[in-house]
Amino acid sequence: MQIPAKADYAIRALLTLAASEDSISAEHLAEEQGLPAKFLGAILSDLRRGGMVTSQRGPEGGFKLARDPDQIMIADILRVVSGPMAGVRGMRPETLEYGGEATHLRDVWVAVRASLREVLEHVTLGQVLRGELPVAVTRFTDDPDAWITRVI
Repeated sequence: MQIPAKADYAIRALLTLAASEDSISAEHLAEEQGLPAKFLGAILSDLRRGGMVTSQRGPEGGFKLARDPDQIMIADILRVVSGPMAGVRGMRPETLEYGGEATHLRDVWVAVRASLREVLEHVTLGQVLRGELPVAVTRFTDDPDAWITRVI
């Protein structure tokens, strides 16, 4: 499973906003995180439409979080910029029907979605910013095997 650049950039930009009480321009956010400015502009538009940020024009303008960072779940950000977390060919896993030897594959896809939710729906921007990750995350990161990339 891959986390798209759009999602990674959105979370990084929101973390920068969460660390500031002032409005921050898109250009400054891009520079601060080393992100492509034009792409970040489109992401910030999605975040604004999704209710994650507010924007203000003018010399004192820029972007601010729309809510407290402890009320913004990582899962919500991913849904705003990338859609459902564990779709299969653009469909919700519970709607799939397979026949023959693949009959139980739907159960695997539903379990994948549930495991993503177990982590991403329990982590807020504020927790990431402070480094105070919940047990739903640390129980995985404390396992040395989690840090090993497997390739075939």
